[in-house]
Amino acid sequence: MRALVINCTLKPSPAESSSDLLGSQMSTFLTDKGVTCDSIRAVDHVILPGVEKDMGEGDEWPSLREKVLDADILVFVTPTWLGQHSSVAQRVLERLDAELSETDADGRPILFDKVAVAGVVGNEDGAHHITAILFQTLNDVGFTVPAQGCVYWNGEAMHTTDYKDLEQTPEKVSASITTSLTNAVHLAGLLRDSGYPAA
Repeated sequence: MRALVINCTLKPSPAESSSDLLGSQMSTFLTDKGVTCDSIRAVDHVILPGVEKDMGEGDEWPSLREKVLDADILVFVTPTWLGQHSSVAQRVLERLDAELSETDADGRPILFDKVAVAGVVGNEDGAHHITAILFQTLNDVGFTVPAQGCVYWNGEAMHTTDYKDLEQTPEKVSASITTSLTNAVHLAGLLRDSGYPAA
């Protein structure tokens, strides 16, 4: 089984990032479960605006798209800015829109039988709002979301402590990583063995 973590931080590598930390923690959990896990920091790549599979010269999305298609589980991680998901996350979601018109040999959307979970971090409110947007969008293009399929952390309102600044991972976050990813691996295995029928 394969997983892909897409980290939608605004900070290019090698800058420290709370989103990167959460994504790494989720990746480690999956690896410990025997899942082969790959990670990309989307901002490090040229992802041109648009809703096509390939937006032409200089567009690096086609190679990233292949990683999405190769994965059984997508871990979509975004920071919270002004109560919203990042602009990088929005760009990735828009590029996934192209998959609405892609079908397999049975006429099913090409992302059927794949699972998506979300990770959201920020020192302000917004995690539930962002998760709702991510789940609706990812489900629209064909992903299945497992029970309690989100991991999030919100810092104290009006303070500046980031997730990466914490001395240890909060117990509730660790528990959410365990629940969401255990469910994701279980669901991905079921869908791999017996996928959705053709409509």
